[in-house]
Amino acid sequence: MKHFISAMLFCAFLAGCVGGAWRGIGDRPAENTFTNPLLDRGADPWVFYHKGFYYYTNTLGKKIGLWRTRDITELRNAEYKTVYVPPENTMYSKQLWAPEIMNINDNWYVYFAADDGDNLNHRLYVLENTSADPFEGEFKMKGKLQTDAADNWAIDGSLFRHKGDYYLIWSGWQTSPYIEVETQCIYIARMANPWTLATDRVLISKPEYAWERIWKNPDEWNNTNDHITFVNEGPEVLAHGDKLFLVYSASGCWTPYYCLGMLEADADSDLLDAKSWVKHPEPVFYQSAETGVYGTGHNCFFKSPDGTEDWILYHANDRPEQGCGGNRSPRAQLIGWNEDGTPDFGVALSTSTQIKKPSGTK
Repeated sequence: MKHFISAMLFCAFLAGCVGGAWRGIGDRPAENTFTNPLLDRGADPWVFYHKGFYYYTNTLGKKIGLWRTRDITELRNAEYKTVYVPPENTMYSKQLWAPEIMNINDNWYVYFAADDGDNLNHRLYVLENTSADPFEGEFKMKGKLQTDAADNWAIDGSLFRHKGDYYLIWSGWQTSPYIEVETQCIYIARMANPWTLATDRVLISKPEYAWERIWKNPDEWNNTNDHITFVNEGPEVLAHGDKLFLVYSASGCWTPYYCLGMLEADADSDLLDAKSWVKHPEPVFYQSAETGVYGTGHNCFFKSPDGTEDWILYHANDRPEQGCGGNRSPRAQLIGWNEDGTPDFGVALSTSTQIKKPSGTK
């Protein structure tokens, strides 16, 4: 924990000077720049690039909404459509969380978590739209994505493709209901098709470090949970060179200590072998009081329009007490790369920092 605190102070000191050429300089506004946040509100942001357009979605609670734009930094002016409203009185009619949209074999799929109003019943669901244009046709319920034989609690499902196969990663409980302490773990499985697992789930991360197990604020405000909760959630994969980096959110989102941790695996390794995934002992992206950004988490990744840059899209708050509410907003910034091939996410940039738009943006 000492190293974590020291790193926070060191990064805060460097916030104004590291990577100015590619991260943006706050006191020198210029054309072709933007500032965060991309929207006033929007937790659990996700974006998918397809044929010149960014398709964006985030948690809306009671429905699935979709934005479309050629410039991800112009979400406020993007085309929008509500693409799915669940029927009432079903096991997936409430608390729709963390939707993700993908195009697989020319069909569109949306993955999301939902329940019937009781969090104990949160599971993953899949929508399908066979139209070439996701703003046309209809997203229909394909079914529940059964993550294991016991049908355990599951949220934050995300698909990625590697060496011709699709894999699902998600956050789940080892047993449902949890016993004494609620512990969210990260699992992986290979897919048989976009709505069915082909293998058993494999646990690859559980909260073990102090920075992954913060569930109470030290000064007691905004402690919404009435039981101990340790969190690993929101997993996303970033491929680079001969490595895969799985970046996940850790600790309670109701605290300002919500942050990003990272696992890495060799691209040629067996991704269903837990030993292939090595966890970094320190968080890789976290709050910055100096830049006024708190609760940095639930990220995804995207490429610039010309494919030359990697970007992180995440949500955060402007104040430490804002927690898991409706104040979380989507923010983007460029990813750097260290000499050892690991990603450098830098410091969470302030809302006044002018950031150069992704390369190739028109």
